Amino acid sequence: MKRKTFIKSLLFLGAIPSLLSAKTTHIKNSSSIRLLRHATLILEINGKKLLIDPMLSEKEAMDPIRNCGNDIRIPMVDLPIPRSEINAMISEMDAIVITHLHRDHWDNSAKDLIPKDKLIFCSSNDEKAIRNQGFENVQTIEDNLTWRGINIYRTGGQHGTGDIGKSMGKVSGFVFKHQKDSIYLAGDTIWCEEVENALSNHNPNVTILNAGGAKFLTGDPITMTSNDIIKVYEKLPETKIIAVHMDTINHCFLTRKILFEELKKNSLEAKVKIPNDGESIII
Repeated sequence: MKRKTFIKSLLFLGAIPSLLSAKTTHIKNSSSIRLLRHATLILEINGKKLLIDPMLSEKEAMDPIRNCGNDIRIPMVDLPIPRSEINAMISEMDAIVITHLHRDHWDNSAKDLIPKDKLIFCSSNDEKAIRNQGFENVQTIEDNLTWRGINIYRTGGQHGTGDIGKSMGKVSGFVFKHQKDSIYLAGDTIWCEEVENALSNHNPNVTILNAGGAKFLTGDPITMTSNDIIKVYEKLPETKIIAVHMDTINHCFLTRKILFEELKKNSLEAKVKIPNDGESIII
């Protein structure tokens, strides 16, 4: 082999690891969201995995939500992960994020399965209760903090209106930012001033909304309806909306199918992603 040809060969071979490394880095640093079920999500950002609002009970393991017109046990569907793999999934998580303590976001199964030394992010309103459950590594977010290169901001919301809204207690949302990614997890809230402010202040490129139009026999919905979701779109059309929190709990009457049809009537079916259980979305 001629010297010139040999040098070119070395240069080409030397470039291969660099190309592979660049590709690997891109994949590693890609943010993604995976819906497990209801509001239970896996958010991967800056190479870190966050388990959000874990409800890990088996299908029909819990009593139904009362005063909503039916007695269907919950969860109405099982997780898309085999029960034998749940512990392995939890061990892969770098932290747990809890928006509030209602059992469809933080159930007894999660309390039993998640190690007591696992890092948990929550609002200061929920810290004492979580520590009383035996968890030792609880980090509160009242305004914002930076963790492993990720900026996390707490946002407010309204879990319903009137007396029902007050009885549902304080809830939180969170915004996760890393480089160009800004992911707004609204939590259990209806369209309200707090949501509008979060969209204005953080300008997220992804917004995760807890839909389902959950309600009781009396009072207004306590989570987002199709009209609420449309208001989010109208406020910030450029954000990618992901609607979850459906087809799992017996007082969530807005199903995926109904939401899609409502969006279609308004020519917005392509603007809102409605993932199935187990589905992942690359940001």
